[in-house]
Amino acid sequence: MILEVQIFYPWTKGYPTNLKILEKFAPKIFVRGELKPQDNQSVAIVGSRNMSVYGKELAERFSGFLALRGVTVVSGLARGVDTVSHMAALEARGRTVAVLGSGVDVIYPPENLALSRKIAENGAIISQFPLGTKPLPQNFLIRNKVIAALSKAVVVIEGARRSGTFSIASHAANLGREVFAVPGPINSPLSETPNFLIEQGARVATKPEDILDSLIL
Repeated sequence: MILEVQIFYPWTKGYPTNLKILEKFAPKIFVRGELKPQDNQSVAIVGSRNMSVYGKELAERFSGFLALRGVTVVSGLARGVDTVSHMAALEARGRTVAVLGSGVDVIYPPENLALSRKIAENGAIISQFPLGTKPLPQNFLIRNKVIAALSKAVVVIEGARRSGTFSIASHAANLGREVFAVPGPINSPLSETPNFLIEQGARVATKPEDILDSLIL
């Protein structure tokens, strides 16, 4: 199967406006699918790979609600909250963008291969890594900054204190993006990141309407 892959540079037409916040460090990106101007109005929904039933329900509700209202849902195609967020956006017939820590021709986790094809048909799969790049651990730390930059806001749904989820939220805050956190049970390890972010000044999101109410779209 021959993949149709486009390459965009910060100075070329079609490069995501939001990524230009990275200034001279803005990466060239490889794209499967199609990026559209409306994708500049996007929200990242991220969270634990080992989500709870509660986390799954939140991801479905927030992603579906936003997608129905024309907001592009950005996530990382990882297991758990990422996967559910992409799927909910597609089920709402909205747009979604997956940012990979590998080449756009190397889908990880492999069980998301079919999902990646649907995303490419109804949004885009992007990566700053060349074709053939394997999903090495250090790549995911790099791609987290792209997820944060690509989005106008980040919504955190579950996550341990030391996690990729916290990394994305930190990048978002440093870039001046709005960070929302959905509070969770105090004694749950999965609530560590969202509850800590709230203590540090992140906006509390108890329902998806909170996101729209605080965004200038």
